[in-house]
Amino acid sequence: MQTLTATGDGMDIDYKVNTPIATDQFITLLRESTLGERRPVEDRDCMEGMVRNSNLMVTAWCGDKLIGIARSMTDFYFACYLSDLAVHEKFQGSGVGRQLQSITQAQLGPRCKLILLAAPAANSYYAHIGYTNNPRCWVLERGQAISTRHA
Repeated sequence: MQTLTATGDGMDIDYKVNTPIATDQFITLLRESTLGERRPVEDRDCMEGMVRNSNLMVTAWCGDKLIGIARSMTDFYFACYLSDLAVHEKFQGSGVGRQLQSITQAQLGPRCKLILLAAPAANSYYAHIGYTNNPRCWVLERGQAISTRHA
């Protein structure tokens, strides 16, 4: 585990790598960041699995309050899928999200790409911090079967 401290706006924010968090902390943060609108926060088993099975989590703390998370799955060499980037609404716009992404990227190998799907309201945010838009993303929803028809 690694801890970094950043000071801004009169507050100390601690950033931690792979520090365990409770499912309830994760759910609360998602609700306080608006990301909860697009996550199954009412499905506790799913939320527990999301926390338990992530292999790279960078968290931001103001005292003992979880105020941000970058939750990823990665091989550390080629691809890192940043599946959740959430920052408490009161801390949005203060650089917490950018710092979470920077620390995530620092954990990865030199050839490893950081990949994410942007929330509709945040889509324009990523281009100005260096991401390249890729229109070739495809999603197969749970419950939707793979088609056996040939194109």
